[in-house]
Parts: sequence; structure tokens; C-alpha cells
Amino acid sequence: MRVCELREKEVINTCDCKIIGNVSDVDFDINTGVIKALIVPGPCKLFGITGREIEYIIPYRCVNQIGSDIILVSVDLKEVTKKVV
Repeated sequence: MRVCELREKEVINTCDCKIIGNVSDVDFDINTGVIKALIVPGPCKLFGITGREIEYIIPYRCVNQIGSDIILVSVDLKEVTKKVV
């Protein structure tokens, strides 16, 4: 599977069965090539005009399953939320 294929998949949190969003980027270890985290943009602020205030950095260990059209994760969103500067 290619990274660009991950961007087409919806990320769903199995803890509360809510859609988090789509993968926008992948954080990986440059020395080993191992994926460290999936990065999902948070909700838009001010009708999507001014961008996003937060993003979710989901550790790869929290990924339960990658299907043909969705990625299932188990995370507490408060722990994986990062403010975008």
C-alpha cells in the first residue's frame, strides 16, 4: 500500500464510533522507514475559510485495522490533539 492510498481512507475511532477525518500526512522514522503516526486534520474553523485550529497525531500502535476504504483506530482524541500554529 502506498501513502497516497492512505489519504483516500476515512479514519474512524472505535472508542466512540465517530469519524475523525481523512489522513493528510504520515510521520515515519527516516532511518527504519517504519510509520510512527497518521496525521489527520481537525475540524475547520470559521466555515473553513481560515483553516484548521488542531490536528490529530494518531500513533500507529493505535491503528486496529486498515480496510479497503476505512482505517479503524482506538484513541482518546484529547491525548492525540495538537494545536496548529
